[in-house]
Amino acid sequence: MADVKMKGNHVLEVEDLHTSFSTDGGRVDAVNGITFAIDKGGTLGIVGESGSGKSVASLSILQLLEGTTAHIRKGQIRFMGKDLLAISRAQMRKIRGNRIAMVFQEPMTSLNPTMTIGSQIAEPIIFHQGKSRRAAWKAAVEMLELVGMPEPGKRARQYPFELSGGMRQRVMIAIALACGPDVLICDEPTTALDVTIQAQILTLIKNLQREMGTSIIMITHDLGVIAETCDFVAVMYCGKIVEYTRAFNLFTEPKHPYSKGLLASIPSHEEDSEENLKTIEGTVPSPYELPQGCAFAPRCPYAKNICREKMPELEGESEQKIRCHIYQTDEWKGEELW
Repeated sequence: MADVKMKGNHVLEVEDLHTSFSTDGGRVDAVNGITFAIDKGGTLGIVGESGSGKSVASLSILQLLEGTTAHIRKGQIRFMGKDLLAISRAQMRKIRGNRIAMVFQEPMTSLNPTMTIGSQIAEPIIFHQGKSRRAAWKAAVEMLELVGMPEPGKRARQYPFELSGGMRQRVMIAIALACGPDVLICDEPTTALDVTIQAQILTLIKNLQREMGTSIIMITHDLGVIAETCDFVAVMYCGKIVEYTRAFNLFTEPKHPYSKGLLASIPSHEEDSEENLKTIEGTVPSPYELPQGCAFAPRCPYAKNICREKMPELEGESEQKIRCHIYQTDEWKGEELW
């Protein structure tokens, strides 16, 4: 059963999604029953440590796991009310890169080194919009200008290796937005960029979102990116959402012990601060040997016996849901253990 039944007018709804990998060591449940939705023009952040299932969730939405050992075992992915898991491959190709697009984590491995920048931006325009090569090239140059690329006409004729990391990320954004998608998935869009370029890229994404009304899913491990860009945030741990809330509430009133630990581990920038860097004790469990009950229980300072025996449900109000036995019982006293 899904934890939550989403209701209302949403651009994209993911309900009870399960994605697993078949390996020599057995089945690995990378995404294990997640549910979330995003409204038109809204921004949902998905945050968690490496291996929490963030990127697999995004690849599942776009059905880009074909050819791997991954398999979507169950669930629904509804775009504009239509279940993407029930349509044909040909229908999905018309949506992917057109109505739903993605900015990948590492542009140097995502861009084709043998094609000019302009050709790569023009490609989805030709495929999805049926424009001529001349018209598509003109549109590609205009997209480069839109994303703030200096000398867009010149850059369009260059190859990826001739551009800086920040420029390549702008190219990725231009490709993703070329057809005016309804949903844009950004997978760690500022990874490996220096802080100045990171700020420019995030500002660019927010400005383009306002202009185009695009809904954004921001996948990151960086809580600063969440604070800067997102309306709502889903915190993931071991393939499950453990807290879903407004981004503001995550930083002012985190509820789940894992969320509290993430916030507590952010270094203080106060000059008179002499506190040692706080950490969450222990390590993420192996996906082959997930503990019984709550996967976070072995690392949780609040954990009780029930936490080690039974997986809690994701429960709460429509704008704040928590997966935690302790929080959902009278035993929760709100003490700060981190």
